[in-house]
Amino acid sequence: MEMLIIAGTVGKDAELRRTNNGDAVLGFSVAVDQGKDKNGNKRETRWYDASLWGKRAESLQLYITKGTKLTLQGRPTAREHQGKVYMGIAVNDLTFMGGASQRETSQDQQPEHQGDLDDEIPF
Repeated sequence: MEMLIIAGTVGKDAELRRTNNGDAVLGFSVAVDQGKDKNGNKRETRWYDASLWGKRAESLQLYITKGTKLTLQGRPTAREHQGKVYMGIAVNDLTFMGGASQRETSQDQQPEHQGDLDDEIPF
C-alpha cells in the first residue's frame, strides 16, 4: 500500500460533514511549503485536500483550524474537477506540530471559582 507523509499548515477551519450512512468525515486543506530553488526563488506552495473519518473526525474538528501546523500520514488520493487534478490524503495518523495562532480565552471560559483550593478540602 502506498503511504504519503506531509507536513504543512491548515488553510481554513476543518469542516465536519456526514455521509448518507451517517459516517463522520472531516475535510480540510493543508499547504506544504516547497522551500526555495537554487536561485533563492520561493517555489509554489503545494496544497492537499485532507479527509479524516470516524470518531477522530468528530473529536478533532475544533482543533484543526486555520494556521494549525500538522504532520499527516495516510493514503494518497487524487480527484479531477474541471480539468484540474487535486491531490489529497486519506489521513490515518495525525500529529499536531504547534505554532498555530493562540485563540484568546474569553472570560466565560474561565473557571468560575478562583478562590483558595485549600478551603474546599473536607479534612
